[in-house]
Amino acid sequence: MVCEFAFSCQKYLLLHFRMYLQDEDSETEEFDADRKKFKSQKGNDTRQGSRRQLEEDQSIRSLKSEGSFNICKGELDVKNGKNTIGSSFYTFNKSEDYDSSEMHGIGKLKPRKSTENKYCRLSEEIDLDEKWFPLLDYLSTFGLKESHFIQMYERHMPSLQINVCSAQERLEYLSSVGVKHRDIKRIILRQPQILEYTVENNLKSHVAFLVGLGIPDSRIGHVIAAAPSLFSYSVENSLKPTVRYLIEEVGIKKNDLGKVVQLSPQILVQRIDSSWNARYSFLSRELGAPRDSIVKMVTKHPQLLHYSIEDGLLPRINFLRSIGMRNSDVLKVLTNLTQVLSLSLEDNLKPKYMYLVNELQNEVHSLTKYPMYLSLSLDQRIRPRHRFLVSLKKAPKGPFPLSSFVPTDECFCQQWAGTSLDSYLAFRQRLLLKDFAKKYEKRR
Repeated sequence: MVCEFAFSCQKYLLLHFRMYLQDEDSETEEFDADRKKFKSQKGNDTRQGSRRQLEEDQSIRSLKSEGSFNICKGELDVKNGKNTIGSSFYTFNKSEDYDSSEMHGIGKLKPRKSTENKYCRLSEEIDLDEKWFPLLDYLSTFGLKESHFIQMYERHMPSLQINVCSAQERLEYLSSVGVKHRDIKRIILRQPQILEYTVENNLKSHVAFLVGLGIPDSRIGHVIAAAPSLFSYSVENSLKPTVRYLIEEVGIKKNDLGKVVQLSPQILVQRIDSSWNARYSFLSRELGAPRDSIVKMVTKHPQLLHYSIEDGLLPRINFLRSIGMRNSDVLKVLTNLTQVLSLSLEDNLKPKYMYLVNELQNEVHSLTKYPMYLSLSLDQRIRPRHRFLVSLKKAPKGPFPLSSFVPTDECFCQQWAGTSLDSYLAFRQRLLLKDFAKKYEKRR
């Protein structure tokens, strides 16, 4: 059936060619290879009928032997790219697909979108090889665009030369160990070399290393997404020595390693010796912090080892001093709530302190007892709960109890407000909308 249909298509085309040749005033058109214009020249059909019939018969035999039809896609593929019939000749660009179902007049086939145009911007920016197209198509399913491929090319060009089947195997393995689909794009952009790492010789050994640290299976994907460069480090020569340093030199307990790596996966791939020594020396000198206190800080908030001393640690310590805390108070707050060192001064710490003093009528020493206050949201928790109790006339006189900010919303309503959770949530929503309207008016 397929052969009969193909031959019928051939006869259909030749029939139109014959009708075309019968018109003595017809023009022959040549489709230029650059796809931008058609060249026309007047046909001079003075051949005799017998000569024309002979050439047409020869063309039929040529089309049968040299041409082929792709029935599934409905495309005409002429191997030699050229067929001559009568006095007319038609040149087909081999780099293009032609849709035989859409005819622009007799003998003119509409070109499909060329693969050369598939990645126009990319081909303008880099030396693009068509062999890369299957990989680019596959990576596009993860949300990567031409601009991202340019980044990959500039960062590590060989990553675009990977066989698509190999890349698919490696990314599917990462998905199987918990890396989310939405994180694949970010991983590839940060570490395009990951497409080159084999499953058996690299990926599996590194995942086994993470599991050995006590990281649960449900968190393996998170660690990989946060620090994909760990696959470029040798397990034996780099990662394991880093772990030994954290245990033997820093003093982190082996049972806490899994938690520390989950909180800050980058700790495995940074120069841990220099970052630890610098921050240990600074905190010891600036606050008189004992080693045990600093180890507790690192265990609770290992990101501490990434923060700049001059731009991160020192300005926040000085702020706590400026509001009346002694070095011993600052040390107590940082040991219990080390994440204070990650909070913005202008947008977080200062507004909370002003609300503590002016609205809650508390003294600064209350923060040493409830340092958690500094980590809570001013708009989502502190202000709504305070205002809600005030509206119910249940706010105690004098300093407002900071302990009321600690429990969950449901416990707060039961223990402090004596109302339903829905009543409090509705009040908070109205307050948030009101505050938002005020901010919007100020911007105008």
